[in-house]
Amino acid sequence: MQQELAVIQSIEWRDDHVRILDQTFLPGRTVYMDIRDVGRMWEAIKKLRVRGAPAIGIAAAYGLYLGIKDLPENNFPGFEVEVNRIADYLASSRPTAVNLFWALDRIKMTIHAHRNEKINLIKERVLKTAQTIHEEDKRMCKQIGLNGVELIPDQANILTHCNTGGLATGQYGTALSVIYHAHESGNKIHVWVDETRPLLQGARLTAWELMRAEIPMHLVTDSMAGHLMSTGKVDLVIVGTDRVAANGDMANKIGTYSLAVLAKHHGIPFYCATPASTVDMNIETGADIPIEERDPKEVSGYNGHDVAPAKVQVYNPAFDVTPAELITAFITEKGIIRPPYNETLKVFGS
Repeated sequence: MQQELAVIQSIEWRDDHVRILDQTFLPGRTVYMDIRDVGRMWEAIKKLRVRGAPAIGIAAAYGLYLGIKDLPENNFPGFEVEVNRIADYLASSRPTAVNLFWALDRIKMTIHAHRNEKINLIKERVLKTAQTIHEEDKRMCKQIGLNGVELIPDQANILTHCNTGGLATGQYGTALSVIYHAHESGNKIHVWVDETRPLLQGARLTAWELMRAEIPMHLVTDSMAGHLMSTGKVDLVIVGTDRVAANGDMANKIGTYSLAVLAKHHGIPFYCATPASTVDMNIETGADIPIEERDPKEVSGYNGHDVAPAKVQVYNPAFDVTPAELITAFITEKGIIRPPYNETLKVFGS
């Protein structure tokens, strides 16, 4: 089991460039992409070749380094202007995942703090900071999994949504890290995997990861969740998140809010697994979280095939917001965070 988990690397630094596992080809093909410039990184994030809030943050950090590594080194003010321009460019790729902005801001702060050093040394610090963000995420995700095990009853039936595993993070994942570590502990769990329309991250990615780890699971359509809960086939729900507001509202893949409402109605615990970097204390409530709208073709077709009439009008928000009152607890690297979130998240959020 441990060996299987270790080999899933969605993103890694290789000498002078980034290599990502291009998730748009999974599960049919395992294709790696070498990224050597910031434009390719922007495209990889925008097109979901690399996806998942923590992985997006890691990718953006490396992307910023790729964008600045060949900049002129004659004066710091001009260098910093270009740094900010490149960071803004990367930030435009996905507006909802706060890890993207957190990682870019962290590197910009590092650059400014060392503004009196030679620019070539500052560039080295940027790469080291990106690598540190990557390693920290691996450790955090493992700890999230270990902390969440106490919430998983033996022989639990767990419902999850979208993909929250090693593909979406530095390693292990967030919600899937809890599932992995519960399985490793000997808990005989079973997972219900939502397909996650319209891009099928559950069907394509989560099912792929769980099958590799030999964790018992069934793939279901998103619309089957209510039936599963009403017939007693779900003991708890665990999801990830792309951004958590200061009051505990959180944005996650579209369909998450529906699951939370269903879980509340059926008296089922609803947990959200998240690292500190996903908590945005600058956002007061979920109403302030920007929601990305994506290409209508993701809904009207799939994999090059139309599934709806030509020229049909489409609304395609990528995320929805789950209110804090529907969330039983947040599973974090620092422990289990419970309500009232407007107080408990203060000591945790970034």
